[in-house]
Amino acid sequence: MNKKIAVIKGDGIGPEIVTEAEKVLDKVGEKFGHKFEYTDVLMGGCAIDATGVPLPQETIDTCLASDSVLLGAVGGPKWDTLPGNLRPEAGLLGIRGALKLFANIRPAKLIPALASACPLKEEITKNGLDLVIVRELIGGAYFGKRDTHVDENGVKHASDSMAYADYEVERICRVAFEMARKRRSKVHSVDKANVLDSSRLWREVAHKVAAEYPDVEFSDILVDNTAMQLVRNPAQFDVMVTENLFGDILSDEASMITGSLGMIPSASLGEGSLGLYEPIHGSAPDIAGQNKANPIATILSVAMMLRYSFDMAAEADAIEKAVDDVLNEGYRTGDIMSEGMKCVSCTEMGDLIAAKI
Repeated sequence: MNKKIAVIKGDGIGPEIVTEAEKVLDKVGEKFGHKFEYTDVLMGGCAIDATGVPLPQETIDTCLASDSVLLGAVGGPKWDTLPGNLRPEAGLLGIRGALKLFANIRPAKLIPALASACPLKEEITKNGLDLVIVRELIGGAYFGKRDTHVDENGVKHASDSMAYADYEVERICRVAFEMARKRRSKVHSVDKANVLDSSRLWREVAHKVAAEYPDVEFSDILVDNTAMQLVRNPAQFDVMVTENLFGDILSDEASMITGSLGMIPSASLGEGSLGLYEPIHGSAPDIAGQNKANPIATILSVAMMLRYSFDMAAEADAIEKAVDDVLNEGYRTGDIMSEGMKCVSCTEMGDLIAAKI
């Protein structure tokens, strides 16, 4: 089977980690009889430098014409002083909107080989940590109306609107309930319904959808309580569904419980099979070009690509097992290094994982 993949290597460590993910994909293609065709396109700071904008139309067109999209990371201090619409992050928001990717899937699982890296006490994690955050991706405060102005008294004001329509909440909730049916059949819907009108709508629609899934255990939970419960008893969660801003914050918290941002992949999906796959960490400009980056999150992201966009479950399983095998043998990049382990470079980690496929 042949698949076309648009590749956005991006900024900082992006080119390094994406190269290792392509290496692993090529090994999967060799072993399972597939061919993956890569087309490099620009987005983020590198696109600003080359074209003056963070998301060129050519990139959007290429992504839409591809079977899936692989992204490294964007951003860095070089572009921090630019206005909001010209910052690298605007490219990320833009590509999600252009591809109509409304569901961000972020798993957080504590790998036994990395249990010592978890900042929580063993008595808290002994029951395990294996959850998925389903985050609405193209609504809420990040896409709502915003305004900055100075009033007649010289006081500067800024506002951001957290807006949702009922259909936006319904479609993301359905993603969460369908996913829960394939896991442990439990959904927590995260909101702030005691304060926000948008959350009251969210809760109303979530209950409507939940009624259609009587086989799935359903609970409402306020976002502040969720943040607390994640560090108090993370084993209680299976699938968590929430709006854009809350999901952004909670998924980073959940990822750090696993021990490292460098280990967590993500998938951004829409109505069809086209998806955008990326690690949840940033561009880490402080170690860019030094061959120190951890490529595992990006490699696990291509496993998600195989599973969700290409319907290649066996191939995805092979990548995930290869990662587990390498970690169980004691190999670590610097961010997850611990006493007694063997420290390897970014390229060495990619080589080790590819060799296990």
